[in-house]
Amino acid sequence: MNVAELLVKCMEHEGVEYIFGVPGEENIDVINALYDSTIEFIVTRHETSAAFMAGTYGRLTGKPGVCLATLGPGATNLMTGVANANMDHDPLVAITGQAGLSRHHKISHQYYDLINMYEPVTKWNAQIKTGEITPEVVRKAFQVAGQEKWGATHIDLPEDIADMEVDASPIKPTDRPHTEASPKIIKRAAKLIEEAEHPIILAGNGITRQKAVDEMRSLIDKSHLPIVNSFMGKGTVPWENEHSLLTAGIGGQDYITCGFDSSDLIITIGFDMAEYSPKDWNPDGKKSVIHIDTEEAETDENYPVILSVLGDLKANLQQLAGLLESKDRNMDWVAGVRKKALDEFESYKDDSSFPVKPQKIIADLRSVLKEEDIAISDVGAHKMWMARMYHCYEPNTCLISNGLASMGVAVPSAIAAKMVHPERNVVAVCGDGSFQMTGAELETAKRLNLPIIVLMWRDDGYGLIEWHQLKKFDRASYIKFGNPDYIQLAESYGFEAMKIDKAEDLKPALEEAIAMNKPVFIDCPVDYSENMKLTEKLGDIIC
Repeated sequence: MNVAELLVKCMEHEGVEYIFGVPGEENIDVINALYDSTIEFIVTRHETSAAFMAGTYGRLTGKPGVCLATLGPGATNLMTGVANANMDHDPLVAITGQAGLSRHHKISHQYYDLINMYEPVTKWNAQIKTGEITPEVVRKAFQVAGQEKWGATHIDLPEDIADMEVDASPIKPTDRPHTEASPKIIKRAAKLIEEAEHPIILAGNGITRQKAVDEMRSLIDKSHLPIVNSFMGKGTVPWENEHSLLTAGIGGQDYITCGFDSSDLIITIGFDMAEYSPKDWNPDGKKSVIHIDTEEAETDENYPVILSVLGDLKANLQQLAGLLESKDRNMDWVAGVRKKALDEFESYKDDSSFPVKPQKIIADLRSVLKEEDIAISDVGAHKMWMARMYHCYEPNTCLISNGLASMGVAVPSAIAAKMVHPERNVVAVCGDGSFQMTGAELETAKRLNLPIIVLMWRDDGYGLIEWHQLKKFDRASYIKFGNPDYIQLAESYGFEAMKIDKAEDLKPALEEAIAMNKPVFIDCPVDYSENMKLTEKLGDIIC
């Protein structure tokens, strides 16, 4: 076989189901090899979308998703999605076609040094310069992408190498043993927690990645510690749990701020600093931190770690729960925070103002989706509302990109989510700004016959940037744009399309969309004058 065929054989041994991408001249040998493979190639309308799909596939399955692009502009387009997966800790393997080796020493058509270009946005990357190393390169790419902390790797394949004959075989994947913290470290952590007057847990997506959700919930049930999740840690404990302080990361002086302000010990578990800077919740750096994760913490003056508990989260949380007991602490403030947050959620369920308030949109969406259904937020003002108010029962049922936080992620991610979980309803929550960045993937969803729902919050501008401008300057500039007739646009792609003309129509429209079991697009005008409420100081909560 040639190297391209060997590459595909190696990926078959890795259990790859799909490769998302765009064909190009320099990757045609790989495309041709896939034609006879058990792996299904999913043609996307843009390379960035392909990487978004692969990243979401990886996050939901725990197996590296794979994306493919050609050299030059294909590879540079792919890079945004690869960087997004790497910073969100989604396992992903990116493959790029490349110019033949005879062109690498000079300026040449569409040639860039992709190894150096991809180095900052991946955990590891390599070029296949001889066919014999292909099995090692593929095995390492999947191994590194799938080990903690998950992330992106990259394989670059020059077109002349791809066509060379080779005599080699795939390397069999093997699991690596997990390490655990020593009993001495676990006992010290338990002692520090018991001695604290106002400890609080900040839970991140690492708990879900490590499949430690049950252990986390058992620890909360036994210790009665208050817990707040990051955007990407939503669902770590059910939102109905009385110890849950819901979601942190909005910024400003939101409800949860008083919890961090009053705490004397913050226990971070599976937390990724890239999605919620410590300066936002420990601005003076005086709060002590116990860092429970798979790796040492990043150095940060606002993240003063007094103890690191490293290794397999399932095992370490199980050990810690065995040593902790509920302590008699004043927890009235927890109930106060929960009541304030949940009262706001309830108070907007029947709001009839138009354009529709963000709180109303989320209340309607939450009411029609089942516990296991998946809502995927794009990036924009709507992301802040989804993070704050879309409450989850289970992990990975509200997907929010909050590392790189790239606009355009929702529609491609919804496609991948529906492929992984065809039995669940999947809703892409987009702004009109973010939708237009990858909206061409409506065609991909229709072609694959995937009944996703796209719920677009339309405000005819970049609402999140306007929000920041108003906070800082008390005026907005250069954030408005024109929009097409989205109903006609969606219908031209083969979607059923609905336009919301009054607030009372939204919930019935969502229910109808679910009942149709078809690709559906909903155009919902939103009132973003509510945005400033997210960061107002709420002085009536006693911590």
